[in-house]
This record gives sequence, structure tokens and C-alpha cells, in this order.
Amino acid sequence: MDRMVFDNKFDRKMPHLGFGMMRLPEKDGKIEIDRVCEMVDRYMEAGFNYFDTAYIYHGGHSEEAAGEAVVKRYPRESFMLATKLPAWEIHKEEDVERIFQDQLDRTGAGYFDFYLLHSIEEGNNYEVYEKYNLFRWGLQKKAEGKIKHFGFSFHGSPELLVKVLDDHPEVEFVQIQYNYADRTNPVVRSGKLYDILEKRNIPVIIMEPIRGGMLANLPEEEGEVFESIRPGASQASWALRFVGSRPAVMTILSGMSTEDQMADNINTFRNFEPLSDEEEAAVDKVTEMLFRTPQIGCTGCRYCCDGCPMQISIPDVFRTINTLRRYPDDWRSKNFYSGLVQRSGRASACIACGQCEGVCPQHLPVIELLKEAAEILD
Repeated sequence: MDRMVFDNKFDRKMPHLGFGMMRLPEKDGKIEIDRVCEMVDRYMEAGFNYFDTAYIYHGGHSEEAAGEAVVKRYPRESFMLATKLPAWEIHKEEDVERIFQDQLDRTGAGYFDFYLLHSIEEGNNYEVYEKYNLFRWGLQKKAEGKIKHFGFSFHGSPELLVKVLDDHPEVEFVQIQYNYADRTNPVVRSGKLYDILEKRNIPVIIMEPIRGGMLANLPEEEGEVFESIRPGASQASWALRFVGSRPAVMTILSGMSTEDQMADNINTFRNFEPLSDEEEAAVDKVTEMLFRTPQIGCTGCRYCCDGCPMQISIPDVFRTINTLRRYPDDWRSKNFYSGLVQRSGRASACIACGQCEGVCPQHLPVIELLKEAAEILD
């Protein structure tokens, strides 16, 4: 299917590949800005120009990195910058303007091409956005020229998505988590979310197309399905081509952490090929195979880590458990965990405060999963 035409909705042509700045390369806990600059250069030279960050990414330093690697080094009209307003940082009305000014100061961008209310879902986030009339606020910022296009990222139910769209027809685009593994996930239900947006002709920006890297590192049997059809093609390219073949998808964000990931993604999108019928069938087969072994649906966003009082690296604990579920006799998983707890808290250190569950976009029962992990690993 051909992609929908979005030129009549936006003042600039949207690139198919977006640079997600949530998983930038780090060394000793700090963003490696020189490497980020090199990756930005390669991305821009390939003809792409959409950068996605957020107030909370990398503990607040992602927006600063966008300022250093993009804003200071390229003409403002040559790129598009997106960032997000976090409900959980808003405790009074004055916080909204303070955060927005912080974002302008961090990036030095002057304005944001795309601005999102971050992570709308059932519960507190949406209530905060409504309490402070932040949809109307977004339109005011558009009128001031501080925002070019206004939308939201979404981690809620299909029913809530319909309500938000009905209540706020002013929204220009929606960002959702969507990949071939999550389209039938009973918690994420991204297939239904996508269908709602396509039927309403609302442009979709995709996050987690490779599911936090999971779909780039498939078990051997699943990987062989793809290799037999397209020898030498990366597993990540299959995941990206699946998402890119959906007509309502405007831009696909990839959180590229290495130069190799950047090169592979550019290769996928430089001469993009939608999936053939045979390839669509292969993706369906791999999806079925993946869910034979239940996995913890963590995407490694690390929202849970910043506020954990016991400093547990929860996504890494879950990655260990997922590997053990697939390969119970592989000693390397427990060896990895032994190294992990030298620099972070053990799973058994969890005090069940619930901070992690309150911010998890996947709505995982983190406390119970950490109890399971503690029994296995500690």
C-alpha cells in the first residue's frame, strides 16, 4: 500500500526515518556528544532531518545533546525538532511554562517543529493534561510561533484514544508504539490503535518499531525464517520495513545508539521497499513463533530507573529473565546479572514502592516481576 500524503497537513515534507534521542551512546554515564555529532552528520547527509527528544530522556540531558549536536551545528530551517511535556513533572500551573522554557533553553531551538503531550494513558497523565487545559495551551503556543505542530504520544487503550480524539480534534498527529510483535499484544493493543488513526486519516509517528532492540536480536529459529527469504538483511530492517509499509505512518523513530545501527537504518530507508505478500506472511510466522515463549514486555525505555530508590536497573533484570526463559541452560545470563549487581541494586532489593509501575508505558506488574526475578537470580 502507498503511504498517505501528508504534505497538505504539514509545512514540510516528513522523512520516513526519524532519529530518536532516547538511547544515545554513553560512556561512564554521560552522553558521548562527539559520537552523537558524527551520527547526526551521517543522518543529515543521507537526507533525513527529524529529531525526537523529551524533557526526561537521559535524565534531562537528551535535549541538551540535541542542542549541541543539531541546533548549534545546522541552520534552524534545515531540521525538525520534536520534544514532549511530561505530566508527572507538573504539580502546579506555573510548572508548565517553566518546563517549556527549560526546553527552549536546553535546546536553543527558538521553537519546536513538533510538540507532544507525553504519554497519554488511563489515569493521572491524561487527568493532568486536562486539569491544566494543556491542549488549549498547545494551541496558544502555536499561535505564538513557539510550536509548529501539536500532538501527543500515547500508551493507553483504544477506548481512551477514541475519547481523546473526539474531545480534541485540534490534534494534528499521534505518536504510538507499534511493531509487528505488539500489534496483537493484549496490553499494548497497538494494532487497534493504528487502525483507529488510519481510519481517521491522522498521521502516525511510530516509536519502538524494533521493540527496544528485541526484534533486532531474534532467537535463531525465528531469525532463520527471515534469512531464508532475504539473505543478509538485518532483522532490524525487517521490523522497520513492516512498520514503514503501513500507509498512515508518517515518520518512524529509531533510537540509534551506535554508528552501525545508524548505517543499517539509513540503508533500509534510502531505497525503501515495502514488504511483499511473502514477506508479510513471514512476519506473521515469526510473530507466532515469538509468543510461544512468554516474554516480559519491557522495551528498555528506563523511565522506571530514575526514580527507583534502590537503584535497580529494572530493564536489565528483565532482559536477563527473558533470556533465561528462552535459554534456561545458558550460564551467560546469570553471569551478566552478577556483573550488573556490582553497579546497581539486586532484584531482591525492591521495596515495592510502586514508582516504577506508575511510569511504565507498558503497564507491567514490575513489583511482581522483580519478585520472580529475585527468586531466580538472587
